[in-house]
Amino acid sequence: MHVGVGRKLLSTPSRLLKLLLPLKPTGFSHPIDSPLALLVHPQQPLSYLERLIQAELPLITSPNSAPRPPNISFKAIDLSDALVEAQNSNPQSLKKLQSLRGGEGQGGVETGGGLGSLSPSEKSGKGGYVRWSTSTEVGDFVRDAARGKEFVIGIEGSEDLPVGIPSFRQRTHYLRQRLMATTREIEQLERLKSECDGIAHRGAQRVAISGFAGLVGWWAGVYWLTFKTSLGWDVMEPVTYFVGLSTVMGGYLFFLYNNREVSYRSALHMTVSKRQMKLYREKGFDIEKWEELVNEGKALRREIKAIAEEYDVDWDERSDEVGGDKVIKVLNENEKGGKRGQETRIWEEREDAKTK
Repeated sequence: MHVGVGRKLLSTPSRLLKLLLPLKPTGFSHPIDSPLALLVHPQQPLSYLERLIQAELPLITSPNSAPRPPNISFKAIDLSDALVEAQNSNPQSLKKLQSLRGGEGQGGVETGGGLGSLSPSEKSGKGGYVRWSTSTEVGDFVRDAARGKEFVIGIEGSEDLPVGIPSFRQRTHYLRQRLMATTREIEQLERLKSECDGIAHRGAQRVAISGFAGLVGWWAGVYWLTFKTSLGWDVMEPVTYFVGLSTVMGGYLFFLYNNREVSYRSALHMTVSKRQMKLYREKGFDIEKWEELVNEGKALRREIKAIAEEYDVDWDERSDEVGGDKVIKVLNENEKGGKRGQETRIWEEREDAKTK
């Protein structure tokens, strides 16, 4: 078997990992102009990757045993002991070991042979290689191997294959592209939503002010009829009593019909929500699409942050142009369960239940 030089691990738009290995079986006379691509899911075990590689290699034959596939091992550099030892002994060695992770936003490089400066031995610990169990998930193995920028695939009867780990930006390239596209759509819909919400809230404020003006007018009318006319309190007392009782009955009817408590807040929210839904329909704002985009943006951002934690990278979404401060604020509010969005969904569900 002949082994080429280009070995790397790449991310794909489908969130799978693509492993490129230039393998050529023994006896294959033609030169290989393209490496072999193997797709694996991060949650699949290394044993699955082992079988994929074995399927591309010739069987090992011997006079005393039946043909069998070559043994495959997966090894990664163990930097934990080396970092502690370097920190206690030689600060320059510590800087060299830490430089393996790359600068901020890198977390590694996509190249082979990046461990030459360490001169690692085959012993475990102290910066040497550690062989991993094939029952380990691919994602967990890559996460730990990212500390040393690469891992090694050992093939029985052949030289080891160093495989470069993608950097943080390479690993999250497609995720960040999707997040940018999603946040652009959110930003466009946010402008329309903000316009509708602003009109609805201003209309609700006018209704609230009108209600206060009506209460003031009722108070002034009762005062004038009681003290400035011949009706007096003997006539106005029953009137005010029945008006107050009618208000209580109206509030109870409001509770029975809308299934919510009677309060100034609920009345204001009902007015705002009704106006919002009407404006959304008139101006063509699709609230279901809005919520889907926000949920997708939250999921993508959580996934990128999880990968950033694996690479020990402080990812700044603002520097990645994934949306303005307003979009980031929308995602943060919905991440915490955005009260206004939650109340709007509840209102929609109740309105839909009434129409059925």
